[in-house]
Amino acid sequence: MKQQLHLNLFINSRGHHEASWRHPEASPFALTDIRYYQDLARRAEAGLFDSIFLADQLALNDDVERAGRVWLEPITVLGALSVSTSRIGLISTASTTYSEPFNLARQFASLDHMSGGRAGWNIVTSWSARAARNYGDASQVSHADRYARAEEYLEVAKGLWDSWAADAVLDDRKDGQYARMDRIRPIDHKGACYDVAGPLNMPRCPQGRPVLVQAGSSDTGRRFAARHAEAVFTAHMEKATAQAFYADLKSLALEMGRPGDQIHILPGLSPMIGSTEAEAQRMSQELNDLADPEIGRKRLAGRFGGHDFSHLPLDTPLKPEDFPDPSTVEAARSRTELIVGLVRREGLTLRQLLSKMAGARGHFTFAGTPEQVADLMQDWFTDGASDGFNLMPPLLPKMLDVFIAEVVPLLQRRGLFRTAYEGQMLRDHFGLARPESRFG
Repeated sequence: MKQQLHLNLFINSRGHHEASWRHPEASPFALTDIRYYQDLARRAEAGLFDSIFLADQLALNDDVERAGRVWLEPITVLGALSVSTSRIGLISTASTTYSEPFNLARQFASLDHMSGGRAGWNIVTSWSARAARNYGDASQVSHADRYARAEEYLEVAKGLWDSWAADAVLDDRKDGQYARMDRIRPIDHKGACYDVAGPLNMPRCPQGRPVLVQAGSSDTGRRFAARHAEAVFTAHMEKATAQAFYADLKSLALEMGRPGDQIHILPGLSPMIGSTEAEAQRMSQELNDLADPEIGRKRLAGRFGGHDFSHLPLDTPLKPEDFPDPSTVEAARSRTELIVGLVRREGLTLRQLLSKMAGARGHFTFAGTPEQVADLMQDWFTDGASDGFNLMPPLLPKMLDVFIAEVVPLLQRRGLFRTAYEGQMLRDHFGLARPESRFG
């Protein structure tokens, strides 16, 4: 049996339900107020979570008039959180499509130094047409090209993080020698996409390099994760698909010579927790009643690369033919496959599909008591569906507080979750090895 499960808090708006920002019990802080993120990070650290995670978007969505999804740039936020917390890991999304490897390597190395070794990078290959226009590119980069570029990008970033030996800095004030040049080397990378001399103008990270996280579930995304990822965020609406994904990715990692315990798979879980199941269901319905189906329709269109769903009635059962073939979509292909598969299995109406998507955008949603939530987590963890969970509370901070107060103690009593941090760094929390150095 595996040791203990891992918990990451995914901070999104005032909760992961798309109507959470409107709810009277949501946080009173503005989404641009750093105190909001500091407050949530401290609560998660008190709950002994492995990490927190901030996603990113590189363009303004067209639903901004009626959707609270505008927030601060995540790496900047994590810099503030690095001095507001002391143990919890700090993970941020950053794009390989619209950033340069040298800049990104410096940013995450800085964050790792500032936090004492708690940084993690969620590697994304951006696909948004709106983002492309913001970066001077009128067309989207193809799915295959994005991952080919990401492979080289990661090669460069890893090389830069490994361009200083751990003992390169002497800081010898008496003899006047700050660093040993024989322990600092350029990378001299010349590739199809990047020409980077290096070395990084910053000493080696406390962790060697930040923890690498990935969230793609397409075939290409899985192989990329199997080669590089140390934690994987993934979306599943049922246990069976989570088990299949888990088995496939672990097998791919082993084929590539990586131990299975060095890649942690964390499905998204968005639990609404009540003292009774009926209370939890009532609270879920409260949020659903606040959701705007037309906002949901726009988000669905975005998932399918801008496809027009405006002609579909809300209360007629959908068919797979109502959607573009996922293999033709250059956006987040794994999520489109999940949506079409759900429609095929359950014959949902558009209204029902949008309601499911409103809860957590295709991640697993659940309404029940603390015991039921703990039972579900234990079942997935012990039955080959997860190494832990990417917790996505539908309403913040309320559902985070209830989870920490009511569910965490149950997991601890069952021996499934830590009762204290045993290390200082994110690699310690995840039980990950430090990367080898080219300097030996």
